[in-house]
Amino acid sequence: MHRLQPVLAQTLGEKLVLPARTLDSLDAFFARFREVTRVMIDGTERPIAHPQDPEAQQANYSGKKKRHTRKHLAAVDATKRVLVLSKAREGKLHDKRFHDEDDIAGSVSDAIPIEVDLGFLGLQKEYNNIHLPHKKPRGKALSATQKEENRALSQSRVVCENAFAGVNRYNAVSGVYRNRIKDFDDRLMLTATGLWNFYLLAA
Repeated sequence: MHRLQPVLAQTLGEKLVLPARTLDSLDAFFARFREVTRVMIDGTERPIAHPQDPEAQQANYSGKKKRHTRKHLAAVDATKRVLVLSKAREGKLHDKRFHDEDDIAGSVSDAIPIEVDLGFLGLQKEYNNIHLPHKKPRGKALSATQKEENRALSQSRVVCENAFAGVNRYNAVSGVYRNRIKDFDDRLMLTATGLWNFYLLAA
């Protein structure tokens, strides 16, 4: 696997199906994804073996998954293609803080809607094209209209979950990761998303 993974990654790169790691400008986004009309951003976590180091245990413990994980942020389009994949980070990192450091939305035109979940609450104050579900007020209930809008957004964003499910068909990124080689988990995830994008292209 360690010998062949770089060869596979290089081939996928030549096929132009590997997701971007970073996009630092609107021009960079349009150069690669001119046809994209809608973007969904979400985090995906992968389980890892229980770290021996106490600091690593604390940093990688995910309150959401109740286990030790590594996390990626990804941007997906309406065809379930993974456009952007962040570097792997510790599972404890909150989605909004993760995005503040990577700023995927900053490279997307205001004309393209970006759909996110409540893990990115506050992002709508920074960008005009963010679509967030309504948050239930403390001690109150959402209105019927708000519930319907949340339902519609959830149905629209399910494409993102479908994309993650497609990537997770590759066992190397869905099972508990036990390898100790630095950054190899990140390279595996990049290769798996490239394979998924290639599958979509060939389907």
